[in-house]
Amino acid sequence: MDRNRQYGRQRADTVFVGGQVFTGTHGTPVDAAVAVGAGRILAVADESAVRSLADAGTEVVDLAGGLLVPGFQDAHVHPVVAGVQMLGCDLSGEHSVDGYLAVVAAYAAAHPEAPWIRGGGWSMDVFPGGTPTRAMLDAVVPDRPVLLGNRDGHGAWVNTPALRLAGVDAGTPDPVDGRIEREPDGFPAGTLQEGAVDLVARHVPIATADEAHAGLLAAQEHLFSLGVTSWQDAMIGAFPGNPDNYDVYLRAAREGSLRARVVGALWWDRERGLEQIPEIEERRRTGRVGRFNATSVKIMQDGIAENFTAGMLEPYLDGCGCATGNSGLSFIDPELLTEAVRLLDRSGFQLHFHALGDRAVREVLDALEAARAANGANDNRHHLAHLQVVHPDDIARFARVGAAANIQALWAAHEPQMDELTIPFLGPERAALQYPFADLRRAGARLVAGSDWSVSSPNPLWGIHVAVNRTVPDEAAGTPDAAHGPDGPREPVAPFFPEQALTLSQALTAYTAGSAWANHLDGVTGTVEEGKYADLVVLDRNPFELPPGEIAGTRVRRTYLDGEQVFAAKD
Repeated sequence: MDRNRQYGRQRADTVFVGGQVFTGTHGTPVDAAVAVGAGRILAVADESAVRSLADAGTEVVDLAGGLLVPGFQDAHVHPVVAGVQMLGCDLSGEHSVDGYLAVVAAYAAAHPEAPWIRGGGWSMDVFPGGTPTRAMLDAVVPDRPVLLGNRDGHGAWVNTPALRLAGVDAGTPDPVDGRIEREPDGFPAGTLQEGAVDLVARHVPIATADEAHAGLLAAQEHLFSLGVTSWQDAMIGAFPGNPDNYDVYLRAAREGSLRARVVGALWWDRERGLEQIPEIEERRRTGRVGRFNATSVKIMQDGIAENFTAGMLEPYLDGCGCATGNSGLSFIDPELLTEAVRLLDRSGFQLHFHALGDRAVREVLDALEAARAANGANDNRHHLAHLQVVHPDDIARFARVGAAANIQALWAAHEPQMDELTIPFLGPERAALQYPFADLRRAGARLVAGSDWSVSSPNPLWGIHVAVNRTVPDEAAGTPDAAHGPDGPREPVAPFFPEQALTLSQALTAYTAGSAWANHLDGVTGTVEEGKYADLVVLDRNPFELPPGEIAGTRVRRTYLDGEQVFAAKD
């Protein structure tokens, strides 16, 4: 048979040769070349067959011993928020009190016209108890209000002018869904947790539509540089300090500047009830434009463990190891959650849950089980994100209710936030239940993967490294030479419950075919197969040939979307 007829097109626009291909249909890379034409994959075959589809106008990409993989897909990310932060007072590049304050002071000096200093990206583990103080900010910005969200998105750092402008003082009660950290006399200390952030954030001028649009496009370019070609935005709606990112995506989709394939998860307002469902359905109807599809609903069931708002089956411990009276929060009453899930599932929505503590995970699984009993099985593809603590009794339930486990693998490691702000307050038995990736997979749960950027790095290769090694790579820790400290070699960090590690193939699949499934894109992306969109990433080496501890050193050389190069490394 004529090879040109066999592969369905006479000539290729681009061919990839000189390396291996992780197709996603095999457990390990294969020796093959790939031909691309008209935005699709034409052939995955031996090099001679692929080269026969090339002519003088075909670009030949030499993989140079590297690896060609499907475009990465992030199943839980916040690009508009992250992009706005990148263009504002961005603390994410620092990891010390002095570093943070220097960034704030420099930004304030460079923007004397700004009525507020707004931004974020600070880490809780930098501060004693995870709670920075207003006095720190007052020292560098005494004359203007400052509000800086932490990297988790569950708290904020404010100065005294911000508190006074918002009228928050010693007499202000904690909201039901949050907490004000306080000084001994009851005055706010400068850290606001969860719903308490809104006490100040409601007074902050929101980013303009143009600022948010610029943030989305900046975030898209950054994600392309990391090989991410599709994602699910895990929070579509209007939030304090940000405009409605629904409108931001629609604008970018209509004008064609949104090039990635994006699913939007419409925010479920936890302050309201079932009456919001018609509004959400209308947003879905009008929210399918170009490459943006608002077909998911995001329900946030609990908070985070570090500030004791993740919903737990048993109480948190105090600093002495004794049980407290606090078991975290359920933002939505389980009875209402069950009814909302049933109705949204019946309406054909995918449901995207924030469920971090073991009680929150169980409440969500109970609701999904009830929805399946009422509505029957379907292809809505619900998924639970974060899954920090999962009770062993609930592991097998994911497969039974058809829900995927949406993992943020970069968190499954020993680091100060884990060792100082989490494990002591969970206790050793419960701490051992954290991030049970391997148990979930063994029990038949489908694994999909996301970063939660701007909470943590959106680099999929760093996440894959941690999923395999259960240790943070030096690159992600922000330490150029993490093996050595001021007093000599550091002790190696022990893997974080290594029995829950994934293989490289399993982790890479979660970040490609797994997330493509969650985005309802698996029919056209997620694997390197003939006929699928040519969303492809060229890696500078083959991580399958490296020691596992070197996976994070892999770099993206090129990223292709529909066969068109959208990123090329300068080196």
